[in-house]
Amino acid sequence: MATYYPLIPRDAPRRLSLVLPIYNEVEVLPLVIERLKLLLPTLSSETEIIFVNDGSSDRSLDLLIAQANSDPRFKVVALARNFGHQIAATAGLDCAIGDAVVLMDADLQDPPELVSQMIEKYCEGYDIVYARRTKREGESLFKRISAWAFYRLMRLLVDRDLPVDVGDYRLMSQVSLSALRGMGERHRFLRGMASWIGFATAYVEFVRPPRAAGETKYPFRKMFSLAWDAAVSFSPFPLRLAFLLGGLFTALGLLYGAYAVFRVMSGLYVVPGWTSGVVLICLTSGTTMACLGVFGEYLARLYDEAKARPLYTVYRTVNFLPPKDL
Repeated sequence: MATYYPLIPRDAPRRLSLVLPIYNEVEVLPLVIERLKLLLPTLSSETEIIFVNDGSSDRSLDLLIAQANSDPRFKVVALARNFGHQIAATAGLDCAIGDAVVLMDADLQDPPELVSQMIEKYCEGYDIVYARRTKREGESLFKRISAWAFYRLMRLLVDRDLPVDVGDYRLMSQVSLSALRGMGERHRFLRGMASWIGFATAYVEFVRPPRAAGETKYPFRKMFSLAWDAAVSFSPFPLRLAFLLGGLFTALGLLYGAYAVFRVMSGLYVVPGWTSGVVLICLTSGTTMACLGVFGEYLARLYDEAKARPLYTVYRTVNFLPPKDL
């Protein structure tokens, strides 16, 4: 059952931050910048746009720096290497100073025009406003099915209150963002983290347009990797599944042993062979190795957390006040 939050209306944010992680988006960046320029005059808030270059190998950083040099409302955080989308998004959120912060992708599948609707919900008193997709245009049937399955699986494995059909496009109030910043784990699943902290939540719905240019940075392989990270980072379900598999094969072994004893005591013919033994050994050893792999995954993550390294390193920033400018 969803928690009840009494809503307290408030003014539009005096300062607004837009955070966009960038990785090899040289083809779409001119279109994104143009759309953002059209959006800015429609907002009553003082707005900063933070581009986080996640170690792009193309000329994305050159375009971002040129834009920031020509317009101080645009800011750049250049990470020293590719740390991944979730870490890049975290870096941008860490640098944002707005009373409200909007995280969005840079492929224009997150329409910037939705920001105004998000602010309306913010003014009603909501601390987190999600953009929920009602339809996906320009995507294959496989992509739509896999995305549908991803969100339902995450709700099963990670958090039953995890919003479905919702990506990273969201507005967060400063108080909810402060709570999110307090979560320092390295293996990050921002959608689950934003759901876990609570706070009053609202949605704005939209039809997701096709990518404006370039190629998706989330093919099936990366989506599967994100799902695995989310499951292992947020849920003990894989460990419980390993326990259940161990119990299942133990029960099967006991049942097979009881069946063999029954046949011997009943005087029935028992085939002297090794096939059944080999099959059972393969099944049980395979299950054991799979379970050890799951345990090892959790142990490796504990090892990563124990080292307490920074989440990211910054190569350069533009249009930030010292000491962020290097």
